[in-house]
Amino acid sequence: MFQPNMYESHHQLLDMGAGHKTPDSELGKMRDDEFESSRSATENLEGLSGDDQDPNQRPKKKRYHRHTQHQIQEMENFFKECPHPDDKQRKELSRRLTLEPLQVKFWFQNKRTQMKAQHERSENQQLRNENEKLRADNIRFKEALSNATCPNCGGPAAIGEMSFDEQQLRIENARLREEIDRISGIAAKYVGKPLVTYPHMQNQGLHSRSSLDLGVGTFGPQSGMVPDMYGSAGDLLRSVAPPTEADKPMIIELAVAAMEELIRMAQAGDPLWIPSPDNTTEMLNEEEYFRTFPRGIGPMPLGMKSEASRDSAVVIMNHLNLVEILMDVNQWSCVFSGIVSRSMTLDVLSTGVAGNFNGALQVMTAEFQVPSPLVPTRENYFVRYCKQHGDSTWAVVDVSLDGLRPSPVPRCRRRPSGCLIQELPNGYSKVMWVEHVEVDDRAVSNLYRALVNSGLAFGAKRWVSTLDRQCERLASVMANNIPAGEGGVITSPEGRKSMLKLAERMVMSFCAGVGASTAHTWTTLSGSGADDVRVMTRKSMDDPGRPPGIVLSAATSFWMPVSPKRVFDFLRDENSRNEWDILSNGGLVQEMAHIANGRDPGNCVSLLRVNSANSSQSNMLILQESSTDSTGSYVIYAPVDIVAMNVVLNGGDPDYVALLPSGFAILPDGPVGGGGLDAGSGGSLLTVAFQILVDSVPTAKLSLGSVATVNSLIKCTVERIKAAVACETA
Repeated sequence: MFQPNMYESHHQLLDMGAGHKTPDSELGKMRDDEFESSRSATENLEGLSGDDQDPNQRPKKKRYHRHTQHQIQEMENFFKECPHPDDKQRKELSRRLTLEPLQVKFWFQNKRTQMKAQHERSENQQLRNENEKLRADNIRFKEALSNATCPNCGGPAAIGEMSFDEQQLRIENARLREEIDRISGIAAKYVGKPLVTYPHMQNQGLHSRSSLDLGVGTFGPQSGMVPDMYGSAGDLLRSVAPPTEADKPMIIELAVAAMEELIRMAQAGDPLWIPSPDNTTEMLNEEEYFRTFPRGIGPMPLGMKSEASRDSAVVIMNHLNLVEILMDVNQWSCVFSGIVSRSMTLDVLSTGVAGNFNGALQVMTAEFQVPSPLVPTRENYFVRYCKQHGDSTWAVVDVSLDGLRPSPVPRCRRRPSGCLIQELPNGYSKVMWVEHVEVDDRAVSNLYRALVNSGLAFGAKRWVSTLDRQCERLASVMANNIPAGEGGVITSPEGRKSMLKLAERMVMSFCAGVGASTAHTWTTLSGSGADDVRVMTRKSMDDPGRPPGIVLSAATSFWMPVSPKRVFDFLRDENSRNEWDILSNGGLVQEMAHIANGRDPGNCVSLLRVNSANSSQSNMLILQESSTDSTGSYVIYAPVDIVAMNVVLNGGDPDYVALLPSGFAILPDGPVGGGGLDAGSGGSLLTVAFQILVDSVPTAKLSLGSVATVNSLIKCTVERIKAAVACETA
């Protein structure tokens, strides 16, 4: 069961994390007199004496008390860990250093102001140097043009006398000059000079322009890629080249315009967003949208349809941690592993300013999926822009860059989509998500069409529900206390964290191999009837996380006339496991360890032991994670080696434990009511996926007998599940 006291400790841990905030923007605007006044207040307080002063005496000059070297060193050390101590921390520090709390408070204020001033002086000097360099280049270009001579006669050159190539060079020089002036304007902004207005660029029909509020970041290929779970990645996703220097100004303008659109889309009401006919969701008024944003990234291509949705939730995570997850491609792919099958950062145009992600700009590719081979993935080439609005609100927006690719019109493109993140007390954040895409989904199987059309497959509700669920899970990983009766064979916090980390890798591996990603190809077995079984193979070599050899994966998706919640509860219950699990071979299943990691009792990681009915056979350990939210559920498991699992339970490194996960993805068969996945929500879409090691020799060839074996295994499991659920329903 879920333990409330465990999440109270999570809040405290997140509160401590919230203390590490970036200095407020007001500090950068502090006047010199304000700094001196706070300094004087500190010195006056330090000079106070406990002795009563004679009112008849002439006031003496105040004596100033300097902090001791020990006091300064202690506060310096504390400042490195927490530059913004709260009242409790200040009182504890003052008590330990025999200072007044106000003395500690003023010292930290002065220290933050000093650090801010030093950082700004360094940054301004760097920008001044770059500005001078750009001005020198500009002067050099002008002198070169003014001294241009005719190559035929040696006299002064005129436009009409130049050859075609020389005219093209002159045009290119003018474009470079405009770019230099543009960067000079950015630099001038940060050295205290007014930012001049520059001519707007004509590109892709952007409907509005605003001043470029980005820092001069690192224009270099700082890219990252989530490890490819399934073989070669030399496909369409990786074939996209980084943007050229000529593309970058247009990308920046597009990102700024997309940010403005996202904020308006997230905050607007009627008539832009109107209630659906059943009043359960919101719908985008397309006419009002194109009236409000008349140009954007252009009209919708033929053959595509629009999908727009909006949702919000309060999640148990600090807002700065959420921003970091969204701006780190590896963390983002890990948290949203059920949605993001693959992703890559192609270029980092800006890393942000002042040491955070304010103004960060990245060019990315990603592939989005539904956990079923029957739903084609959606590939996007887009720019991601992060911006801080006010003191406690951040926004992260994505918008497609398909106009930069010399390829045919894609099957999916992303209009401004993303989220607003608002800071809340006690380490919580409010997230408002907008998802707006145009897609050609004619290849979606009829079995999943109602789900895709409802928005539960790719819409904002799925993103928000997944984020809320993952924030609960991460809070559980951070917890140091083990609730009474939870651990079982887990005896230490280190063992608990290692087991949760191993389960996380198991879930990521399962999600990466169950969808229709273009990284691998499914083959449909002939003659399998309505419940088609799809198989694929891959070689596993030099990977300590998987057993070496040829791995055969098989998956099938089918409909069941019972609610997703009932299917989920049946599959996750160890007492009913022998009804469908062929590998357990009728043995008794016993739960040895249980880690709750969410509000719902079904959200947990378990270690199961299968006591074989045959005394001559050894017992088997199974690692299992079950997870559910309002848009779908998973039950994922993998056999684990007993010796390796003992290392994990003792806090050892779980990355060297070989896993081949199998399991189930359970989705509703269409739109559901406000009750989510409860018993009255209709039928279920169940995907069953198995992985087996065909041969331990990587060079071995796949035999027809192996395919027949896995086909028989998966179809037998499906029949057992159908029979067991039908019997329970009856």
